[in-house]
Amino acid sequence: MAAISGAESAAPTQLDLELSTELPRLGIEPEWKAQRRLWGHPFHPMCSYLASFPAALSHAFIARYSRPGDVVLDPFAGRGTVPLQASAEGRIGVGNDLNPFAHLLTASKVEPATAAESRTRLARLRLAWPAASARYLELAAAIQHDPAGGGPEPVPAEVAIAFHPTTFGQLLYVRDALDLDDRVDRFLAAAITGILHGKSASYLSELMPNTFSMAPRYVRDFAARTQFASPERDVFAGLAAKLDRLFRAPLPGSAGISLLGDARDAGRRAASTLRSRGLPDRIRLVVTSPPYLRVVKYGYYNWLRAWFLGFDPRAIDATLDDAHHRAPYLAFMREVLHGLRPALTDDAILVLVIGDVATDRGRTIRNGIGLAEQVWAEAAAPEGYKLAGVALDDVHPARKMTKLWGAEAGRATQLDRILVLGATDLSRRRALSGASVPVDWTWPPRLRAL
Repeated sequence: MAAISGAESAAPTQLDLELSTELPRLGIEPEWKAQRRLWGHPFHPMCSYLASFPAALSHAFIARYSRPGDVVLDPFAGRGTVPLQASAEGRIGVGNDLNPFAHLLTASKVEPATAAESRTRLARLRLAWPAASARYLELAAAIQHDPAGGGPEPVPAEVAIAFHPTTFGQLLYVRDALDLDDRVDRFLAAAITGILHGKSASYLSELMPNTFSMAPRYVRDFAARTQFASPERDVFAGLAAKLDRLFRAPLPGSAGISLLGDARDAGRRAASTLRSRGLPDRIRLVVTSPPYLRVVKYGYYNWLRAWFLGFDPRAIDATLDDAHHRAPYLAFMREVLHGLRPALTDDAILVLVIGDVATDRGRTIRNGIGLAEQVWAEAAAPEGYKLAGVALDDVHPARKMTKLWGAEAGRATQLDRILVLGATDLSRRRALSGASVPVDWTWPPRLRAL
């Protein structure tokens, strides 16, 4: 295995990154890069989410390494890209995440409301608004005047300044009305998170970009410095337009499962839930992107969405423990892979998208390059997995959400290494033979079963 340098030097070049691996290359070209930006089911862009990979990448491996009816798991599901794409292609998509916001997004996509249910519920909310409007508009005005004491509970000042008073009143009303344990209400709540803030008339606030919430202190300072006043936006009209975009295609072909919990026992919980629903309980394909070293705080960068959903962003980040260093990260990954083994089929394949991390907030990170080969040597091999190879995926800064952060933006992760493993020698051979299978990129895809 190539040595990992700890020197504090300039960020490595792309050539340095490619040469740092000694793992065998797998003959899978990154064809997903050639697909249109919103390739796949319309549910994928329901709400932006940092560090998510494109739906086309998940399709490249779902198409090669699974058949209709197979169970496909992502133990770090994020916004649900893998389980949604699997469900859209006739598989049983299972997503797990410890982040309640990620869990809600995934559940909304793999166990969605229908178009009729969504629009009927929206109509009921809209019809009930006139009777409730005086109360909620008064509450909105009181909170915006005194965020700490104007309502039944404190509201962060940066939330109160983000919206027009009428829009804020409607959001407070909808927030109270929606029950996140209800499938239809959960779907509407997830859809609203996708329109809370952005830089066009389709968003409810123009204070921030749509991809993530800027730092609260920055938002407060910016609003004061520029005398920001959000334009009035109708929540019901905005949600109706969002539903039109989401339901441009039929629902995914099969229902999936969203689990909330630690990735280290995701396999056991997935198998138990599948059995309880009378479904196959062993996983034939795992496609996932484990959390990268010290890059993303999911609660911090989604504080406005967290407020709307009733989540505590600080609690989310404390639970997720994003500040991994190399040694505990590798120990954690070994536990994850250990926990998955009992739930895998004998010919199961695992696809791990592992990013090289060169910098963290502009500072060079020690031991962040060549992480995939370290995961193989110190986490996967000791657990008995078999190595098929690695595919390289150059991550261009201009394609990343973090490009909005300025000169250093998008440069933390310059290369994703896609580590492909077999659970057994049989599945390793299946992974090698499947690498050459051509993938149909039309949508809906015409899949070629292995």
